[in-house]
Amino acid sequence: MGDTKEKIPLERVDNNRWRIPKRFNAAMHVPGMVYADDELIEQIRGDNALQQVANVATLPGIVGYSLAMPDIHWGYGFPVGGVAATDAESGVVSPGGIGFDINCGVRLLATDLLHEQIRGKVDKLADELFNHLPSGVGGAGMRDLSPVEMYSVMERGSAWTIEEGYGFAEDLEVTEEGGCLAGANPATVSETAVRRGMKQLGSLGSGNHFCEVQKVEHIYDQEAAAALGIERVGQVVVTIHCGSRGFGHQIAEDYVKLAEAKQKDFGFNLVDRQLSCLPLQSEEGKAYLSAMACGANFAWANRQLLMHGVRQSFASVFGRKARAREVPLVYDVCHNIAKMEEYEINGQAQRVCVHRKGATRAFPAGHPELPEKYRQVGQPVLIPGDMGRYSFVLVGAQGSMEQSFGSCCHGAGRRQSRTTAKKSMSSKDLLNQLDARGVTVRVHSKNLLTEEAPQAYKDAQQVVNVVHNAGLAKLVARLKPVIVVKG
Repeated sequence: MGDTKEKIPLERVDNNRWRIPKRFNAAMHVPGMVYADDELIEQIRGDNALQQVANVATLPGIVGYSLAMPDIHWGYGFPVGGVAATDAESGVVSPGGIGFDINCGVRLLATDLLHEQIRGKVDKLADELFNHLPSGVGGAGMRDLSPVEMYSVMERGSAWTIEEGYGFAEDLEVTEEGGCLAGANPATVSETAVRRGMKQLGSLGSGNHFCEVQKVEHIYDQEAAAALGIERVGQVVVTIHCGSRGFGHQIAEDYVKLAEAKQKDFGFNLVDRQLSCLPLQSEEGKAYLSAMACGANFAWANRQLLMHGVRQSFASVFGRKARAREVPLVYDVCHNIAKMEEYEINGQAQRVCVHRKGATRAFPAGHPELPEKYRQVGQPVLIPGDMGRYSFVLVGAQGSMEQSFGSCCHGAGRRQSRTTAKKSMSSKDLLNQLDARGVTVRVHSKNLLTEEAPQAYKDAQQVVNVVHNAGLAKLVARLKPVIVVKG
């Protein structure tokens, strides 16, 4: 990886921001901007992610800044935790800048149960969830799709699953984009991708994907929490984190290859082959955006099905009907996506393609795209931490519109590679450590569990404090894991 400490000049802007000046590399069209406190910036300096922030600043048509959130770490082309906006007319879209797990995202469900009410049934609930939610590498999903059904999922996302009986109309109101990204065209998706997707709808997969039952440990903002249905400390909530599985991965792979093959034709000479991109106005660029929308819609349908499994599990253990109003969806937010949005840049309204790779949308109160019920408080922003410590709920703040193209961090961010994490402790020790913290675990593959050890991640509290202090989002509640179900 090499040490980037000496190579990259960082100019301090304030307590939470650091600038990489354009003079660092003549090919940079805009400066870099890194969100981090003193301690996090030291961790970040040890990773080549800062070099990637500077590389992204060389993309054709990039505007504003190449941004890095406090959970930033090394990724494919773009750093994970990177945000970049390119001009809608003259700019590009970079498949590597969206990532391989298209619309990986997080949804939060609220229950009206308190932690003491589930205490005696934790093992039973953990077993039910594990049985209801298929997981594991390459694992099959809850619902095999016919080609016709697969096409409907690609075009319609969550709405299709709800018509099939996996949820309620009100779920769509609190899903980003209503659970369907416009412009999806199945004709732009390869046969290989379609075949991979048909078997995987309604599955968690592996890696950092999970379903967690959590208890509300602390409320920072009573008014915002109440608007989100988070009523009190001790309340039981559920977080689901997963994406578009092998389907989205295949779409990304197909278009990364296409973009790499086309660089010379488009006259691009990029500093890193992994940044290969397609002009937004080219046929190929438009095809990628519509294939990406198909991947995003599949991911929303996938999380909708998994949520159905969670509701069923709660109903069977606690004997209540798993109606939406018993276990309502608070919100579903996505990362690893490109969106066409409008911002004021140098005093002018400009339409841009915002790449959010491992970054979350964080629209403030009053934004027209927010569901009516959250218009007063801002968009819910869901930040999973690690399975041993805590996760967070925030709401978007005005600063995100002014500084970061309506974006903030998406998680704690890795501190150790999967390989290093695996070497640092045995799965038995990790399970004992989690047990001591009161966390019940159900896992498909114990061997892979150590890749996700709490110590492999940055401290999520530090990460969210930075975005809170920088004015990108406001802290609402802290959640503590009770049950973790993983691939």
